[in-house]
Amino acid sequence: MSKVLIVDDEKSIRVTLKAFLENADYTAEVAENAQEAKVKLKQEEFDVVITDVIMPRISGMELVEDVRASSPDTQVIIMTGEPTVETAMEAVRAGAYDYIPKPINKDILLKTVGQAAHIKGLSDAKRRLERINQNYQSTLEAMVERRTKALYRAVRNMVSLLSKVVEMRDLYTSGHQRRVGNLAAAMARELGASQEVIDDIRVAGYLHDLGKIVVPSEILSKPAILTPEEMQLVQSHAIYGMRLIKEVELPDIISDMIYEHHERLDGSGYPRGLAGTEIHAEAHFLIVANVVEAMSSHRPYRPAHGIQAALAEIRSNRGRLYQPEVVDACIRLFEEQKYQLDDTMIQVNLTFGLGAAASVDNGVRAK
Repeated sequence: MSKVLIVDDEKSIRVTLKAFLENADYTAEVAENAQEAKVKLKQEEFDVVITDVIMPRISGMELVEDVRASSPDTQVIIMTGEPTVETAMEAVRAGAYDYIPKPINKDILLKTVGQAAHIKGLSDAKRRLERINQNYQSTLEAMVERRTKALYRAVRNMVSLLSKVVEMRDLYTSGHQRRVGNLAAAMARELGASQEVIDDIRVAGYLHDLGKIVVPSEILSKPAILTPEEMQLVQSHAIYGMRLIKEVELPDIISDMIYEHHERLDGSGYPRGLAGTEIHAEAHFLIVANVVEAMSSHRPYRPAHGIQAALAEIRSNRGRLYQPEVVDACIRLFEEQKYQLDDTMIQVNLTFGLGAAASVDNGVRAK
């Protein structure tokens, strides 16, 4: 049931219009001037306001402007004893829905009020739908955020689990993958890579030896030089690691880095003998980090060489086996920033390959 406010300084008009509207099943209230009307409008919501033009202190036109400012959906009908074109234009400019001439004709009144009330009803329905949509969007966004966080947690847990699986079969290299991942990520940050790239490199480091799960543990822990056949089997871990990671649909660059972490700049590495720009820019961080960590640590077939020997290796083969800028970044970390190899598992966010951009300067996706 629509609610109508009648504003007129003549009591007889207020009484008559109120009776017309209530007999037509409207809820009607009255105000004898614009000041009283403004008070009522602040206290209650009306669908339609019918107001005279000429009233003491505040005119009907001023009341129209005030209603439009405070309650834009409320429809205002002007009553005037001088129904001229100029009056109509002024009413429209002020924001009135329509105007009706005095003396008031009951049928015209009810028709005009009915149309105005219908428009108000449509506006109310539109706003209800907008609120429902906003609530739905907020709920949907919250649900997506919760599920995205759950997905990230699942991926992080999966990365941690897969990394530990390798360590359980190769205790001599416990922590090796995490140390490689953290060092490679630190070098990437040193060269200004974006957080997305840093996270991808770190994860690839944490998983780069995953393919060793297909290598018999007695070969992994053999305290002697491997035979050519055994070495070939060990070298296959890069291929199997790449295949396993592709199965879990991590970003492609992660499987690429795992596939290439034993390649060398001059093509002397394995498994494919890639050289130069055939090697992904991100993989160079893993290549250098893997060499430095492996030489610094104990292995079943040899004692640890130490960090200085590892840095001497990458320095002497800078530009031949290892990408120069990556070597320089690694050396700066250890010699200038006193970097220490760290096997802490750092949490990361994976973007699943979205939004990557290539850097012109060093081939690394940058900030």
